[in-house]
Amino acid sequence: MRRNIPLVAAAASLALVLAACGSDSGGGTNEGSDEPFRVVALGGIGAQGVLADNAATSVLSIQAGAAYVNANGGILGREVVVEVIDDKADPTVAVTKLREYMAQHKPDLVVNSGPSTVANATLPILNEEGILSFNIGPTADSANPSKLPLNFDLSAGPRDYLRGFVTYLKSENITSVGILHGSSAYGETFGATFAEGLPKEGITVTAKEVYDVAALDMTPQIEAVRATNPQALILDAYGAPLGYILRNIDKIGWDVPIVANNSVAATGIISTPEPDGLLGTPFVKNVVMEVYKSTKYDPNATAVNEAVARMKAIGEIKATLILAYNYDALLLVKAAAEKVGTTDAAALAKALEDPAVQEAANTVIISRYGFTATDHSPNVSGEEFTFVRPSPIKDGQYS
Repeated sequence: MRRNIPLVAAAASLALVLAACGSDSGGGTNEGSDEPFRVVALGGIGAQGVLADNAATSVLSIQAGAAYVNANGGILGREVVVEVIDDKADPTVAVTKLREYMAQHKPDLVVNSGPSTVANATLPILNEEGILSFNIGPTADSANPSKLPLNFDLSAGPRDYLRGFVTYLKSENITSVGILHGSSAYGETFGATFAEGLPKEGITVTAKEVYDVAALDMTPQIEAVRATNPQALILDAYGAPLGYILRNIDKIGWDVPIVANNSVAATGIISTPEPDGLLGTPFVKNVVMEVYKSTKYDPNATAVNEAVARMKAIGEIKATLILAYNYDALLLVKAAAEKVGTTDAAALAKALEDPAVQEAANTVIISRYGFTATDHSPNVSGEEFTFVRPSPIKDGQYS
């Protein structure tokens, strides 16, 4: 009998959790048998605040994806079983619990719920063990198949987001922008990518300023961008800094269009009315935010709405669908397995690089991934994105 492993899952999802006895080899040796296709979902369920909500939504999405795949024949006839490990968004906890789990069972697939520190700690271990993985917390090497050939990043990166910004800015006839971004690793990458990429698309970058994410006042950086007189401000901000920045902009009386990234869209104050948030206040009147089309409610988006319904049947959707990438993971695996006739990790990884497999997957949160043999990032097109104004969020979507 296997020893107990700390698992946390929504009560309604327990049907997806297998309390199996004995050990197994995993890794795709059981096609057509009664052995389940075992998925481990790492998530900071026990973390604090927004990290817990994000993890809960990410875990919910893989559980809903499993429900869909199981209703459509499983993975080569194998029932998908999702087992959730609460890593508390702590890389040390994640490594310890993952190793404990793998001492008893080799999973067929591991997905995570971020942050990137957890991915950085766990992905090399999974690669060494020959386990296929999907990642929503990109790291320096996570999309590099020469380093991690069995991992695929589901989360889009700054290069992908840039394509959406270019489409929007050109549609609004905006030809000059200033960039304000945080000092976080992501913020620095975002700023550098946009400062390099926008001029290649004919959009002038008049200034690029970085603010300390631990600061309480960003007025000097905002004033420096304002002095260059851009047509719009491109903003990267997440959490508390967003509130400070919007109040600072209002304080100096700068009436400028603010074109914000998905970090802003994922910050709760933007979709929450006063006193807990800024929705409905003058501070957000000029803000538009980049989101996936799936993150904006569309009554005609049948596949997205069905995915939302499956998630709601399991539990509450606590964050936006930006955190629901893992719904697509098993759709991709199912298409890859049907292409190669096996659930061997290396064979699946090779198949996932095939555009025909990516199309056949009929993914939902992102409609088409673009993995290649040299790049395991999603490489999504600008058409995947839309821009929305702040509004309430219902069931993970902006209205």
